[in-house]
Amino acid sequence: MDINAETMKSLEVLIHAADLDEDNWIDYPDYGFRQYFLFKNAETGASIALLDYDRGGTIPTRHTHASNQFMYCLEGDYEYTDSGLRLRPGSFYMNPKDHPHGPTLAHERSRLIEIYDGPHYYEKPEYHTDETIGDFLARD
Repeated sequence: MDINAETMKSLEVLIHAADLDEDNWIDYPDYGFRQYFLFKNAETGASIALLDYDRGGTIPTRHTHASNQFMYCLEGDYEYTDSGLRLRPGSFYMNPKDHPHGPTLAHERSRLIEIYDGPHYYEKPEYHTDETIGDFLARD
């Protein structure tokens, strides 16, 4: 049986921390954090990203999402100040679509994995620019 190399290509993705390209981080200097996308689905808006917060980094406003949001804390102490929920290493957080939450505050340097199962927002929030929001707004 003749199997060509093209059919043998894997669709799997593996990214090592040492392979993260510094140029691919998206910085939000006014809010004390940066974001690195590990996975994006332009068709659905779903994504997986690393978030790095400096001590004092924040999402400054109460907001909602156009899909379910999931977070896992790798390191640090990150709080949803409206509810008092604090993510510390090993903590998992889920916020359902359309549920208002925030603001947030990183009490110390924090690293989180953030997952959306669809588009992030209905409208661009104040902490995003046209460049940073990309394809993550819900389409009508």
